Amino acid sequence: MPIPMQRQPRRRRRPALSCLECRRRKIKCNRNEPCAHCVSSKLQCTYKVYSDDPTTSPQSRQGYSRDTAPGKPAHAHSPVTQNQQLNPDRDNGLITEHDIPRSGLQITEDISPSPLPGEPVSGIGHNASPPLVGRIDLQPSNPTQDVEPGLIDILKLGVGLEKSSASSPINSLAESSREILARQLGLRGSQIVLNKTRMLGWSLRIGTAQEFAPIVNCYMGAANSRNEDPPQDTELGKLYARIWDLLQKCKAMARYTKAGRPSRWLSRPEFDLEPPPREVADRSVAIYFKSFESTYRILHEPTFMSEYQRYWDQPESVTIQTRLKVLLVIGLGSSLSEYTESNSGFRQTVNHYIYAAQTWLAGPLEKDRLNVTGVQIYCLTILARQVFSIGGDLVWISSGSLMHLSMQIGLHRDPKHLPTMPVLQAEIRRRLWATVLEITVQSSLDTAMPPRISFDDFDTEAPSNLNDDEMDESTTTIQPHPKSTYTTTSIQLALFGLLPTRLRILHLLNGLHTELSYLDALALSSEITDQYRTCNAFMRENEQSGATPFHRNLLDYLVRRFLIPLHCPFAGEARTNPLFYYSLKVGLDSALSIISPEPDEGFSRLMALGGGMFREGIRFSLTVITRELIAQLEAQRTDGTLHRNPQYIHLLKKAVQDMNELSIERIRRGETNVKGPMFLSMILAQAEAMEEGVSCDLKVAQSAKDSLELCYDILQARTGTMPSPGPTAGLTPISLSGAQGDYGLNLDFDLDFFFSGATDFS
Repeated sequence: MPIPMQRQPRRRRRPALSCLECRRRKIKCNRNEPCAHCVSSKLQCTYKVYSDDPTTSPQSRQGYSRDTAPGKPAHAHSPVTQNQQLNPDRDNGLITEHDIPRSGLQITEDISPSPLPGEPVSGIGHNASPPLVGRIDLQPSNPTQDVEPGLIDILKLGVGLEKSSASSPINSLAESSREILARQLGLRGSQIVLNKTRMLGWSLRIGTAQEFAPIVNCYMGAANSRNEDPPQDTELGKLYARIWDLLQKCKAMARYTKAGRPSRWLSRPEFDLEPPPREVADRSVAIYFKSFESTYRILHEPTFMSEYQRYWDQPESVTIQTRLKVLLVIGLGSSLSEYTESNSGFRQTVNHYIYAAQTWLAGPLEKDRLNVTGVQIYCLTILARQVFSIGGDLVWISSGSLMHLSMQIGLHRDPKHLPTMPVLQAEIRRRLWATVLEITVQSSLDTAMPPRISFDDFDTEAPSNLNDDEMDESTTTIQPHPKSTYTTTSIQLALFGLLPTRLRILHLLNGLHTELSYLDALALSSEITDQYRTCNAFMRENEQSGATPFHRNLLDYLVRRFLIPLHCPFAGEARTNPLFYYSLKVGLDSALSIISPEPDEGFSRLMALGGGMFREGIRFSLTVITRELIAQLEAQRTDGTLHRNPQYIHLLKKAVQDMNELSIERIRRGETNVKGPMFLSMILAQAEAMEEGVSCDLKVAQSAKDSLELCYDILQARTGTMPSPGPTAGLTPISLSGAQGDYGLNLDFDLDFFFSGATDFS
């Protein structure tokens, strides 16, 4: 009888230097004996060894871990649910940057893995290999020594390499490249910049690429020209001086435009709340329910339409809450119609609707805000602020108040845990909570701030898959449709299903003590892509049931833009390290998809008008595409293949030209920041100079001047059609030259992350 082979215990390949308690609590361990966290918490500091029992530091204080009980090993972990796990099969990961030596040193160690920082701790099965207390010896590096075999195996797992370790490209990488592969992205002091009182986190990485050096140099040259009297007597010096002069003129125009906002004359808080003609209002309401309401479920259409009819029949008897809801819906629907384009005065009226709603929400502490109607008005106001670019950059702050208000009235608890209520009210509460979560995650992505919510904070179930006309106040029982049936709630359910993955992305990107590894990015990217493909196929199968190009474009936009910041830190290294090429491809494909949606007139108007989340996705997409354009031109020039195969270059240039036209159209529609079209014009000039083989400086400066002159003419023409600013005796003084203009509610299509910290442009 053959002797059965003894199964060898599987060794995890990624080192673990943290103590068990820090690994359990998912916090950073300083690896002392005992570590600082265990000392401060008076816990037993334990390091796990490969073949022995857990080893306790002889210097550790007496105490017991909260998870340690008699008869239970100190290293035992409780299992977690599937929603809490990032990837249940991941026992292998990249080593942290603390485990990688700096240049001239290497580490010889016998260490075991620990969960990735920021990753929920998975249960350790019976087959988990016993680890060993790490021992680190610093020795002079050997340049000819290959990468450790364990790292090669990990790279095969994470990047999908099928070759043997002998032929793996990792063997030929320099030490710096190996450090890059092992690096994890975390929030560090050197990556934090305060810009106009706002903190820039991971978003700063996108604009600091070396490909944009000529753009930054031109901008800095223009800024420095203000200190030169007289200016340089050269063509380039004169261009710099003209650029700076035009920037200041455009800034003055922008301040004059902002001076007319209601928030700038709070001593006279008078708002024009007159509705448009009835036929315009009816058409706008119909557009709203066919577009925005399908994604952001805020209202129950039959209930709202009864209130809407009463608003017109008995206007003197309706409450302020009903009036605000009706006007906000009319305003949101009008943003996708031609009426707003042809009637600039009505655009100003819609702005008054939004300011009136925001003032009502921020008014004296009244309990009439603390109900479902108050949450509905809050959601409509936040959506309208982003559609009409009124404080869209500050929505993350407002979303926090919205979240608190929603939790205060119990939306985070499923109605089955609350006192008995009508079926309609229970469904409205579930829909509203899903909308609040969507607003929260989108604003968190835009600002690189924590989402401030996790699945441990609520138990509200997903809304039922029902159409609005299938329930009313008298409904006592409901029979939801299967998920394969398209209803007016299907898009919200699709976004709700994608919420766990997007929340994990946000926690890794924006968390203070979390780090993002390449394997995290690959796993999350695969997960969100697979889920979205299913949703997109479902939407296309139900075109006859009501799924429109607007719905598909909006769903695509809200989901796909999460992939750009997820892959951004690794895509930047793909040109020097081919192991990261997948991140470069995903980021570029996502950017091209965002700026090239399906043809739809309403969605095109939204992209030309919207701020907040409707602007941020375009902003980072244009950065990815413009960087790829310059990098490809430089690579072809270096390889001597320039002009041989221009199709790809032409595709990228066409995308940049389309974005430039869009940015100019945004200026015509009310945007005040001219840096968007200026930047894109400079990129196109830099590309042309590289193709012609001439110096970039002069062409880039000339294009910047031409773009600013065009924008200045547009701003002048717009200013001539605007009413005069209100009185100056309010709480917010009006100044056309002071710093107050920089802190208004409309922080437009700004590209200041390219220049943050480089110089003072104020």
